[in-house]
This record gives sequence, structure tokens and C-alpha cells, in this order.
Amino acid sequence: MTPSASLLLLLLLGLSQALPLQEPGGEEEEEAPDTVDITTRILTSNKGSDEILLEGDLLVPSTRNALMCPNQNCFWKKNSSGLVTVPFTVSSEYTSSEKQLIVKALQGFHSTTCIRFVPRNNEADYISVENKSGCFSFLGKVGGSQVISLQRYGCVYNGIIQHEFNHALGFRHEHTRSDRDNYVRINWANINPQMAYNFNKQVTNNLNTSYDYSSIMHYERTAFSINWLDTITPIPNPNVQIGQSQGLSSLDIIRINKLYSC
Repeated sequence: MTPSASLLLLLLLGLSQALPLQEPGGEEEEEAPDTVDITTRILTSNKGSDEILLEGDLLVPSTRNALMCPNQNCFWKKNSSGLVTVPFTVSSEYTSSEKQLIVKALQGFHSTTCIRFVPRNNEADYISVENKSGCFSFLGKVGGSQVISLQRYGCVYNGIIQHEFNHALGFRHEHTRSDRDNYVRINWANINPQMAYNFNKQVTNNLNTSYDYSSIMHYERTAFSINWLDTITPIPNPNVQIGQSQGLSSLDIIRINKLYSC
């Protein structure tokens, strides 16, 4: 671990209230994302949220684009050293083990991109990680204190943490990108009509990268299903696996590096 990573870990753990509890997000649950998909965890956790969420976990107007940004105002700025520093804070409601999982998930960005999530000093624009009802994020940089919600019971998992932070960097879900109809079929009959807006295509700049079934931003095939049948079916091969819970895919990393000119 680099000195900066060690400092980040110490800063976060120093804020922790070391409660003697065995709760979700502890060491015993690190492997849970291997068997439980991100979509199920996010949508289950968000059922109790009072927020108006688009695509299941986005706190943004539907007109906001994932990969295009007028005047670059919704992207985080690169400093003179070529790094994109994103200040953040973590609520004291999390245990030390939960904070450690958050730090570990963010290290996945540090080791593969020029993004650096750093403890906030007095920066005006920063991410505030909070234990609210559900897993959700704003899309891109919105200014001021912007919340990423990682509910302690259900959201503190590596894949979900990276998913929500990737939203904050400016990325939507893979299955809503502009060319998705060439790669997946949306089965509208299996979707509650009131939830159909979650599958609207977006006018996106796909950064000259191919569609990624294994993206951390891709929902799984029964997302928002009313009958347990597929709402998203890969084409032309319906057996292709979609969605995963491990973390950033190789194309996710390439896109971050392209978007932020790493």
C-alpha cells in the first residue's frame, strides 16, 4: 500500500466509532457480491427510500447525460499533477470494518485510473458518504456537498460502492446507452409500465468503446421484472452473462481514463 493510501486509511479509521458489532459490510461478507448481483441488492435496499430515483439509484433529472457535459461543469477537475482529486467524507455511523471496505473499493480506482478520492479538508465541492435509506448517487459532479448513500444494511459491498462512485464520476447504466438496442432487447411486457422509464435510452457519448455486458454499471437480466422473467436479454446470444458484482471491468476502467484524459 502506498503512503498516500495508508494515510487515507488511517484518516478514515480514525473517524470510526469502533462498535463491537457483527453487521453487514464486515469481513465475513466481502465475498457476498460473488453470488448476489448488484441489481438485486440496490433495488431491494432502495424500496425503503423516500427519494425519487431514476434507473433505480440516480438522484438526477432525466435530461442529464452520463457522458456529455456542457462546459465540463459536471466532471471533477484535474490538478497540475495530472490527477483528478475528488474530496469526500464518510459518516461516523459506519463501523471501522465498513469504512475499511469503502477505502478498499476506492483503491480500485486509484490503482487503475488517475482518479484519487481524498479526505476532504475545506473544499466546497465534495462527496458525502452517508448511511441513508438505500444505495444511490447523483450523476457526475453537482457542486457543494453531494450525497452518495451506502446504507449499512445492504449497500456496503465492493461492487456497489464502485457502482455508486462511478455514477458520481459521470456514468449512467450500461443498458441505457444510446446503442443498446444492438446488444440487448428490452422486454417491455415483463416490466411494470410505471417503471418503464428506468429503461429509457440516453443520448450518450460512448467514448468509442464497445458495449460491455460485464460492466459494473450493467443491471442484471431480471431488473424491475414483474414476473421473474427477463427484462433485459442479450442479443444475438441470449445466454451471454450480463452484470456482475466484482468491481470495475476492464472497459469501465478504459472509459474513466478516456473521460478524464488520464
